[in-house]
Amino acid sequence: MEKGKLIVIEGTDCSGKETQSKLLIKKLKEQNIDCIMFGFPNYDSPTGKIVGGPYLGKQEISECYFKEGAVAVDPKIASLYYSADFKYNIDEINTYLDKGYYVILDRYVTSSLGHQGSKINNKDERFEMFQWIDKLNYWLLGLPKPDITIFLHVPFEYAKELKKNRVAIDEHEKDEEHLKNAEQTYLELVELYNWEYVNCVKDNNLRSIEDINSEIMNIIL
Repeated sequence: MEKGKLIVIEGTDCSGKETQSKLLIKKLKEQNIDCIMFGFPNYDSPTGKIVGGPYLGKQEISECYFKEGAVAVDPKIASLYYSADFKYNIDEINTYLDKGYYVILDRYVTSSLGHQGSKINNKDERFEMFQWIDKLNYWLLGLPKPDITIFLHVPFEYAKELKKNRVAIDEHEKDEEHLKNAEQTYLELVELYNWEYVNCVKDNNLRSIEDINSEIMNIIL
């Protein structure tokens, strides 16, 4: 049986990663393609709860344990928490890949690259951080590499407006400087890793969910 495809939907804050992942599953099933979706952090798993509560401080789980706040935590320390979540939950994902499924991931190692890399101002040191995260996850932990990564870009000023309707936000989402830095780091990663780029804004307006999804489907198929 042919190996399945690992497809990562990554993006800036408020870019609709989960929404697009779910719609993508619906569209793929309509074409009789075996597919399944997973999201990271997996807040239903023990490791995901650790990331969501003690690190990110998601209010429905628990407050952040780090007095300095998640954004100030050393990027290597933070990356280890996320990598534990990837590793803990990867067996089920590999099972579906072995069955030939298209596995859609709402965030993955790509998020560690973007958010943890953004904590480092020096470009050369940031590149070394990218390499460290890659080595940790793909070599030392043996996680599968994505067949394709699709990056959804909503510029910060648009995301800021969209976020006004959110009731609960985590430590990363609270920090505007972090989100700006993450956006720039993600754009750097798009070029460096040759990710597929989807601009969610056209003619100074946010594109519709269906319009964006059509572009994603075209990329995949």
